[in-house]
Amino acid sequence: MKIVNTILMALLLSGANILSGQVTRVERGELVLEDIPEIPIEVSERLLQYQNTRSASLRDWMPDGSGMLISTRFGETSQLHMLKTPAGARTQVTFFAEPVRGASMNPDPKKPGFLFLKDVGGSEYYQIFHFDLKTGKHKMLTDGKSRNGGGVWSHSGERFTFTSTKRNNRDYDIYLADISDAEAAKMVLSKKGYWYVADWSPDDKSLLVGKYVSINESYIYTLDLATRELTQLNPSEEKIGYGGAGWSKDGEGIYFTSDQGSDFKQLKYYDLGSGQITILTSDIRWDVNGLDLSPDGKFIAFVTNESGISKLRVRDLATGKNVSLPELPVGQIYGLEFSPDSRQLGMVLNTPQTPGDIYAIDLEANRLTRWTSSEVGGLNTSTFVTPELIEYETFDRVDGKPRKIPAFYFKPAKSDGPMPVVISIHGGPESQYRPFFRSTLQYYLNEMGIAVLAPNVRGSNGYGKTYLQLDNGAKREDTVKDIGKLLDWIAQQPELDSDRVGVMGGSYGGYMVLAAMIQFNDRLRAGIDVVGISNFVTFLENTKAYRRDLRRAEYGDERDPEMRTFLNKISPTTSAHKITKPLFIAQGLNDPRVPASESEQMVKVIRKNGGAVWYMLAKDEGHGFSKKTNRDFYSNVAALFLQTFLLPEIDRGKTGS
Repeated sequence: MKIVNTILMALLLSGANILSGQVTRVERGELVLEDIPEIPIEVSERLLQYQNTRSASLRDWMPDGSGMLISTRFGETSQLHMLKTPAGARTQVTFFAEPVRGASMNPDPKKPGFLFLKDVGGSEYYQIFHFDLKTGKHKMLTDGKSRNGGGVWSHSGERFTFTSTKRNNRDYDIYLADISDAEAAKMVLSKKGYWYVADWSPDDKSLLVGKYVSINESYIYTLDLATRELTQLNPSEEKIGYGGAGWSKDGEGIYFTSDQGSDFKQLKYYDLGSGQITILTSDIRWDVNGLDLSPDGKFIAFVTNESGISKLRVRDLATGKNVSLPELPVGQIYGLEFSPDSRQLGMVLNTPQTPGDIYAIDLEANRLTRWTSSEVGGLNTSTFVTPELIEYETFDRVDGKPRKIPAFYFKPAKSDGPMPVVISIHGGPESQYRPFFRSTLQYYLNEMGIAVLAPNVRGSNGYGKTYLQLDNGAKREDTVKDIGKLLDWIAQQPELDSDRVGVMGGSYGGYMVLAAMIQFNDRLRAGIDVVGISNFVTFLENTKAYRRDLRRAEYGDERDPEMRTFLNKISPTTSAHKITKPLFIAQGLNDPRVPASESEQMVKVIRKNGGAVWYMLAKDEGHGFSKKTNRDFYSNVAALFLQTFLLPEIDRGKTGS
């Protein structure tokens, strides 16, 4: 009864604030909350178990074979830990208020230490640090102002490379540094665009580097460190999308993935002497999206993305045959890392019922060993719902037949009647929804009885480059039409309540939420927009300079008058008056990708039009919520919002504002 009363109060206050034009504003620590009601203790307590789950990621093996460097969270943020044995104690080695990002061990066992990345407040201006395991001290190696990335060790462990925007705060140049004197880093490549280092040659004399333009266009090169000569691999008039790449251990070729001549990214080998390319996975009609070469050069491990599910293969490079592997759970596989002796392959396994944990396969013994067992808040995760992969027909046709859109359908185990629905839309826009462990999603299913549908609308990755390009340019709103057809599908399912449908998404998914709320206002009850784009022109003008050209390649160039007119036309701020249903908008103040101004202007225009919006701003976050306290509060608000506007305790059909 107390929850119902709180919901009634939330609705009454919301309506009163709309009529009066007043905004209830509260500052709680680093959070700014507007028109958000108090969270009932029953909601926060019921969510507590679901919020106290963890996961672990493999960062690197110790070069002497004595264990692993891993990432996990025991406090507010993810930090680095040492793990000596399977199921052993995790020894924390970094202790920062901000989360620590990717890390890599110095390959020289005589120089025990690692490089890692860290920013401040979600700004994504990452700095590279070195942690000395002998002294327990760390040191920042970059300038503290620019955005930096990489940190790729040479095989000897004497030098490392990194990328930095410090020249003009826009382009990514490549630097070479000696670990003993990192301040004297030398620029070895300075060109326009987004450049990165993929690998060192076995003799440490050259680098394998890449230039990323868009998901559909990229390039790979070798860079001679002595002469600075840059040589393009596989020059072609065709625009090619490259993926992972690594030097063969004999130095005679490059293993890489690309979509050249195929709808999917295939694993290939490029012979540096002859320029000949050999396709290694011509029999696999899916993207290869993860690979690692064993240090002894005998094996290559790679993962394919098959309808959103990972499949691991390890190939013997001498015979060309796949190695027999133990049975793995159906789910997601990532973070492949061969051990220094090439005997073990480390990885992370993640399923809808189990959080990401670290495993290793002993290739000689064909044995799978679990290294970590992450906590799940005391929940019985065997009750967690595994989704069904469905397809629904959309508005256009392929070869004379209706095009079908794939979606993952999470159905609550129990229901007392037609179930309310949340449509969860991924970001990117080129991302892909894949069924990972998501405890708050399981809360919606198990505790609230809400079904969840996660579509991979046109433009999503994983289904071939033809599908990927279906939302480009003037076709942008075709993705929103796909959501409309999903609403049609929902209306045809007797177990689903088409009168109680909400939509949620982040980043580009946030734009999709706003666009869906505009185009299907009469068919949706509510929407949750996290760090979403509200106007493509202001987004492109205000996103950080180092990202701007990358985003123009996807959305269009706002400096072109014709494109600017189109982008303004499809932007949610232009048609916000059509939204009459409640919105919850959440944003990080320091977001470099989708600036906070995108959310602020949407909140302003919705309120100006008399609409209801709950607004949450985190002053110490960026593109999403990386700190546990903030993430927990967001999930509490989201749960209360969905409970208020989707659940059946009250007939809310007449209260949508």
